[in-house]
Amino acid sequence: MLSRRGVVALAASVLLLGACGTSADNDGTQPGASTGSEKVTFEFWNLATAEPLKSFWADRVKEYQAAHPNVTIKNIGIENDSYKPKLATLTQSGKAPDLYSTWGGGVLKQHIEAGLVKDLSSEAGDILGNFTPASLAAYQFDGKTYGLPTDIGMVGFWYNKSIFTKAGISTPPATWTEFLDAVKKIKATGTTPIALAGKAKWPGHYYWAYLAMRVAGLDALSQAGTTNDFTGPDFVAAGQRLKELVDLQPFQKGFLNADYSTPDGQAATVSNGKAAMELMGQWAPSVQKDSGKGLGDDLGFFTFPSVDGGKGSAGDAFGGGGGLAVGVNAPPAALDFLKFALKQENHSKAVAAGGVLPVLKGEESAVTDPNIKVVSDALSAATGFQLYLDQAYPPAVGQEVNDAVAELIAGKKTPEEVVKVITETAKSESE
Repeated sequence: MLSRRGVVALAASVLLLGACGTSADNDGTQPGASTGSEKVTFEFWNLATAEPLKSFWADRVKEYQAAHPNVTIKNIGIENDSYKPKLATLTQSGKAPDLYSTWGGGVLKQHIEAGLVKDLSSEAGDILGNFTPASLAAYQFDGKTYGLPTDIGMVGFWYNKSIFTKAGISTPPATWTEFLDAVKKIKATGTTPIALAGKAKWPGHYYWAYLAMRVAGLDALSQAGTTNDFTGPDFVAAGQRLKELVDLQPFQKGFLNADYSTPDGQAATVSNGKAAMELMGQWAPSVQKDSGKGLGDDLGFFTFPSVDGGKGSAGDAFGGGGGLAVGVNAPPAALDFLKFALKQENHSKAVAAGGVLPVLKGEESAVTDPNIKVVSDALSAATGFQLYLDQAYPPAVGQEVNDAVAELIAGKKTPEEVVKVITETAKSESE
């Protein structure tokens, strides 16, 4: 939901390295030991730093530990922007947390190729059939499953209905031309049209990715990932459309130094009524509420606009979800806890609380939050799906997408330069 991303984070990770990867490091038991009566400790790295998921996971940990007094779970919630560098530092050292959040895709595949994660195909085979195929897809490679989903969703525009009404916008924009016109109308009222976490970078890549989907189409993105060539005219055109938006200066003052979920970040700027909208995933309402005042009934959602003449379908969705992978040296209790948390009677509590979308078959009735339902409905009607580019592609390529798009938004790179550096990185990674 990386969310899915600092020097401070890297420094802090050093404190964790010695305690990660195996239970032997913590309490003297050996990795893979029985979950009988001997004491077992494992670490659980997750992104649940905001409600309702913070309480959801804390409650599951308490319940499991109460039923298994020999097991100690170190519940380590890490803010999204710190999580990625912290995890990268650990995995680059040849270790992985016992149980940890993953968005799947190319990043997880790299962990698999490094031998850092467990193949769950057999050990979790008894529950794989409980999940919807779409939610499992990002964690499956070559017919094997290396992670279990806890959430699935899509990115779209979350907007302030009152600000739109004040600007004379009666219906959300359906085309890129209409969207740019809406930005101009909102700006004319003296309100910031869009909040953006420029410092975090990953929120900015959403714009280029969606525009590439609309202009070039899903097949082109897939092919580029295979040929390692993003220099085609449609990818350049995606950057040109984004530059059209950037040239309108739609973002809040100081956006280049803004984070996502901080009290003065992207989510709070929208939540406190200081910007009309943000392009963000299904977790946006809960983060807005956690970091700001919240918009209540004024919060609305619309899907990313189509682009006139584009090859992509307006119904194609961009996003992903969240899942959990098990480190190869984790004790059996780590997977046992994961199975416990993903029982329908447990996971549906997170769905009912509005924290995640359904990933289990038959779980749809648990959706009660209207904001989550609108995303669930939009996802159900999607004609195609593209995983976040910074997760779909190898880590270095995904990071280059984030960095290059951030420089385009900052006015430091042209659309042509963006595709050139992404292609150079992709080719160098394939050598």
